[in-house]
Amino acid sequence: MSNKSGTKGFESTPVPSSKTLPSCAQTVIIGGGIVGLSLAYHLTKLGHADVVLLERKQLGCGTTWHAAGLVAQLRATENMTRLARYSQELYAELERETGVATGFQHCGAISLACNKERLEELRRSASMARSFGVEVEEISRSEAQARWPLMQVDDVVGALWIPKDGRTNPIDTSQALARGARRGGAQIFENTEVLELIIDRGTVVGVRTESHEIRAENVVICGGMWSHLWAKQQGINVPLQAAEHYYLITEPMDGMTRDLPVLRDFDHHAYYREETGKLMLGLFEPEAAVWGADGIPKDFCFDELPPDWERMMPWLERAMKRIPALENTGIQLLFNGPESFTPDDRYHLGETPEIKNLYVAAGFNSVGIQSAGGAGKVLADWIHKGHQPIDLWEVNITRMLPFQGTREYLEQRTTETLGLLYEMHWPFRQYKTARNIRRSPLHDRLVDRGACFGELAGWERANWYAPPGISPEYEYSYGRQNWFDYQRQEHLAVRNGVGLFDQSSFSKFRVEGPGALTLLDRVSANNVNVPIGRAVYTQWLNERGTIEADLTITRLAEDAFLIVTAPFTH
Repeated sequence: MSNKSGTKGFESTPVPSSKTLPSCAQTVIIGGGIVGLSLAYHLTKLGHADVVLLERKQLGCGTTWHAAGLVAQLRATENMTRLARYSQELYAELERETGVATGFQHCGAISLACNKERLEELRRSASMARSFGVEVEEISRSEAQARWPLMQVDDVVGALWIPKDGRTNPIDTSQALARGARRGGAQIFENTEVLELIIDRGTVVGVRTESHEIRAENVVICGGMWSHLWAKQQGINVPLQAAEHYYLITEPMDGMTRDLPVLRDFDHHAYYREETGKLMLGLFEPEAAVWGADGIPKDFCFDELPPDWERMMPWLERAMKRIPALENTGIQLLFNGPESFTPDDRYHLGETPEIKNLYVAAGFNSVGIQSAGGAGKVLADWIHKGHQPIDLWEVNITRMLPFQGTREYLEQRTTETLGLLYEMHWPFRQYKTARNIRRSPLHDRLVDRGACFGELAGWERANWYAPPGISPEYEYSYGRQNWFDYQRQEHLAVRNGVGLFDQSSFSKFRVEGPGALTLLDRVSANNVNVPIGRAVYTQWLNERGTIEADLTITRLAEDAFLIVTAPFTH
C-alpha cells in the first residue's frame, strides 16, 4: 500500500552511498527496501560490520516508498506476533538512536464486524491477542463511532479496539535504518544492479555486478517483487507475484486528525486512516489483478500503474456508505502500486534449499512495514548463529515446492491471496484457485465415492466423504461444520473395522546400505533398530536436539528403510 502522500522521499533526502565497491564482504544484501535495510541494521548490531547492501536503483524505490506504514501487533501465530511487536518497539526507538524522525506514533486501531460470524472471528483474535500479551478490548459500535466520528455504524455489530497499534512513515523509517546500519559499518551502494550469483559446489560465494565481483560468506535476496524471476534465473525457487494494489487519497476533510485510529472494515475489504488532514482509503478487493508476470521492468523506480476506475468503483461505493462524507469530498489521487504476494500469504525467510549460505527475505504480502523489523532481526540472528533462532517454519522458504514457482500457478493463486487478507479466515478454509495441480491415481474413484477435497502441497486429498444426495462442499462456520457427522462415521468405521488410506500425497524416501541403521538411529528420537516389517513413528532431530521432521520409518530389510513423511517435505 502507500505512503499516502505520493512523495518519493529518498529522492529529496537521499542516503549517501559509499564510493567504491569492495572486493569481499561477510554478507551481501541484494535490495534496498525496508527489509534489506532492516537486515543490514540488525547484522551490524550483532557485530557484523562487513555488510554490503546493493540497490539496483534508489533505496525504497520499489514498494517501500508507497507503503501504508501500518504497524499492527497481532498476527496469526505467537511467533509472528512477537516479530510484529518487535517492529513496533524498534520503530519507536529509532529516532532516539539515529536522529532521524520516523513518524511513528501509537494511534491505536479499530476492527469492525458487520455480522455475527466476523464478530466471532474478532473475538477469537482478541482471545489469542491477550494470550500473546497484546492489549485488546471488545467495544460496541457506539464506542467505535466515538473514536471514529466520521463513520456510520448502522450495520456494525461489534468491534475490537487495540490501543497500542501504530503507524509510521516508511520512507523516514527506512532512512533511520540506513543511518543505523551505516553507523554500524555497513556500506550501501545505490544504482548497483546485481547480475548473478557466484556459486561454487552448491554454496554461494559472491555476486557479480556489471563491472565488479564481490566475494561473500553469505548473500541475501531482498529484492521484493523482482525476487521471483531474478532468483529463477539463478536456479532458485522464490514463488511470489506482483499484483495491483490500490489506495485513494481525498482532498482535505474536516475531522481528519492525526490522532485518529487506523480503521479496518474487513467485511467491506477496506481500511482507513488520516493522511495530512485527508482521508486515505486502502482496498483489498477479493479478486486481484496480476501485474508483471512477464517480469518487472528494470527501470521501474518510484513508478505507479494506471488505475482501473471501473474495476475499483464498487469498492469505492461501499466506502462511501461507511464514510458518508466521502460522497461530497474531492478525490486527490487513486493510486495503483504493485506489491508482491506469495502462494499462502506468508512471507519467505531463510536459507534456500538449493544453495547453501544463500538467504531470502521477500514476498511480504502488503505487511512489509510491520514485518520488516522483526524479520530483519531473526534473519540476522539466523545468519549469525547458523540456525533459526525461533521456530520459523510458517515463513521458511523451504516450505515452497517447485510447482509453486510456475507462471500459471502464481498468476492463478495471486488473484486470490491479496483479498484473503481481509476475507473470513474460516477453520479448514480451502483455496479456490490453482487447484488440481497434483492428483492421486485414485482421484476419479474418490470423486465417485463423494469425496470433498482439500489441498496440501498441491495434492488434492479427500478430506471427507459426502453421502448420496449431499454435495461434497464445505459450509464454513466457527461451530461444527457440515462434514462433522460424515467424518465421524468414517472415523468409527476405521476404528471398529478396517480402512484403506491413500498415501499418494506423502513424501517417501528409501534409505539403504551398510550405514543406514547408524544414520537413522543418530537423527531419530526413537529407536529404529526394530524387527524387519516393523514401523516406528519418530521425529528427526538436529544437532541442537530440536525437531526437523515428523515421520514414520519402516524397516524393510537389515539395511533398508522406508521413510514416509508429510507432503510438503522434499
